[in-house]
Amino acid sequence: MFNQSRKNIIIAMILLMGVIIIFRLFTLQVLDTKYSIMADEQGKFRKVIYPDRGILFDRKGRAILRNTVTYDLMVTPGKIRGMNLDTAALCRILKIDTTEFKKRILTAIIKNRSYRPSAFESLLPEETIARLNESMFKFVPAFYLQERPVRDYPYDAAGNILGYLSEVNSSFLKNHSSEGYQIGDYAGKTGLERSYEKVLMGQRGIEYWKRDNKNRLTDHLDNGRFDTAAVPGENLHMSLDIDLQMLGEHLMENKIGAIVAIDPKTGGVLAMVSSPTYKPNLLTGSERKKHFAQILLDPRSPMINRTVNAYYPPGSTFKTLQALIGLQEGVITPSTTFLCTGAFYGCGRPMGCLDPGNFNLKGAITVSCNTYFANVMQRVINNPKYGSVDSSLKVWDNYMYAFGLGNKLGIDIPSEKSGKIPTPRTYNKMYGDGHWNFCTFRSVSIGQGEVDVTPLQIANEMAYLANKGWFITPHMIDSIDGGDKYGLLDSFKLRHHPLNISDSIFEAVFDGMQGVMDRGTGAAAKIPGIVMCGKTGTVENYYKGVKQKDHALFAAFAPRENPRIAIAVICENAGFGASSAAPIASLMIEKYLRDSITEPDRKAQIETISKLDLMPTRIYDAIKYRDSLVHSKDTSYLIEKGYIKTLKDSMGLDDEDDMEGLEKLKKSNQEETSVDNSDTPKKEEKINKNTEPALLPEKQKTNRINSLIKTIH
Repeated sequence: MFNQSRKNIIIAMILLMGVIIIFRLFTLQVLDTKYSIMADEQGKFRKVIYPDRGILFDRKGRAILRNTVTYDLMVTPGKIRGMNLDTAALCRILKIDTTEFKKRILTAIIKNRSYRPSAFESLLPEETIARLNESMFKFVPAFYLQERPVRDYPYDAAGNILGYLSEVNSSFLKNHSSEGYQIGDYAGKTGLERSYEKVLMGQRGIEYWKRDNKNRLTDHLDNGRFDTAAVPGENLHMSLDIDLQMLGEHLMENKIGAIVAIDPKTGGVLAMVSSPTYKPNLLTGSERKKHFAQILLDPRSPMINRTVNAYYPPGSTFKTLQALIGLQEGVITPSTTFLCTGAFYGCGRPMGCLDPGNFNLKGAITVSCNTYFANVMQRVINNPKYGSVDSSLKVWDNYMYAFGLGNKLGIDIPSEKSGKIPTPRTYNKMYGDGHWNFCTFRSVSIGQGEVDVTPLQIANEMAYLANKGWFITPHMIDSIDGGDKYGLLDSFKLRHHPLNISDSIFEAVFDGMQGVMDRGTGAAAKIPGIVMCGKTGTVENYYKGVKQKDHALFAAFAPRENPRIAIAVICENAGFGASSAAPIASLMIEKYLRDSITEPDRKAQIETISKLDLMPTRIYDAIKYRDSLVHSKDTSYLIEKGYIKTLKDSMGLDDEDDMEGLEKLKKSNQEETSVDNSDTPKKEEKINKNTEPALLPEKQKTNRINSLIKTIH
């Protein structure tokens, strides 16, 4: 009986254990998906296929922005646990230390969680890719190479127009949460890359691959039944002439300023030069972040697109518009004359004029007589039919808005500024209601004082004149392959015809502008065989309250009959417009209209102008000061002093882009500086208050790193 009882107990225990095992197996294999997922993940690999971005072609069909392929090294931090990862080998290949390795793993977890893949190192150089391919079996499944299309610039020009790509960060994802971006994606940050991101980016594809027992990819899962193909971005066709753009960038070397050239019949931008500029190939590839930081710290601000971001007084180029208003309002006729004895005395205090004489409208535009146009605007503002100076200024304002000033034109380049046109409210704030009159702002009559414009607006003003009263919103993109699905080009098909000004009025102004080129201030820039209408400008300006050398301006269109190009050129602190800006415009016009510059003297002039150094002394002083601070590794001070802030405000750059690039630059400087400075007193480290929220306190950061590293290993 005893043996029988023990036998039953043993059988019962075996049966119970069997039931428990069966139940557990059932739970693991049927109810609990955790291990099936892990097994599934071990046997297959989900690969994101990034599409080729759209290509940009210039007006002659030349690709000026295209794609090439590189690789990112991706990591899934959660898969490091349990691996016998050869960390030292990976660090040797990437030329980093273990501290940097841990920091990158931490960053990946914070940004994208431990179970999602993140970029461990982006845009790998070819040598690194080759070394990784030889040893990749040591680093899977936690690490893998992700193919990445990147931008290539065959002409290495037009950086301010094209813009650049950057990996999306938390700020970008938050601002574009509904657009399907993920950590690891790249997006356009500036220029056309930003404006047309929606059509350039394409759609990601997914491929599922089988793995063998050594984690090597073998074949498409189920013959590719679950794969989705990547859809390339749409190609864009530009109005830009890349040869003209490159000529403009060459002519503007060693100068600060801008060139904008427009086809007046279409509104298409033929060239848009902001100087100094940067080579777009610097912002692609493995050294992108380092170059980005160097460009950010350049006191010349090469990333600011001065054609749409910078304000300038229009100077004497403004007189063409004053003439239109005076003629349209009937306060002058083409034969109206004013005597200039050397200055305008209508307000008591003299306002000087370079060429005394008795001028009609044509002569006044030809010699750029300040007295004449001060009289014209005085008659407009004091016109009795409007009852008050306040009302007359509002009428004048409406003319300026119709000409495209005082508001954004709507070009397809981000961060366009509106310029400034003074209104009654402007002067009420400055002087008090009723305590101002024409004499308060007489300098506005000659394009100084409280009026500011962008170079784009001046070029568009010339297009408006060339068309005798209408313009199409300036734009870079003429068409999109596959059609304009989002209506991005709709506004570039409309003619703006805001005023009913007769052709005879325009012709009267043209006579004066042609006189400028035939025998006036622009005669030295005349092109044999081409009838040009132009206007020079010399603009007073101040920096921190100190008067600087005048800015040089020139604006024109050509030919007079059936105009094909309208242009504006600004050279900061370059003196008379006739001496620098006008010759640059002349060469640009000839290049576009004749497709080449062949006459030996004209070709020689290109090199002479490009070598002409008109950079203000204060810029060179700022560069030396910047270099001394970078050498001492005081990058935080540079940020504090505004080298970065100006760019952020103008272009909407993200903090994360700045700081990562600055860290790379700082490390590079430390590697290049081999001199022992231990005896040199160190500056107190300064921290930019604007970046403090992005930094963890040191103790908290250390504890967090340690805890996260423990979860990985």
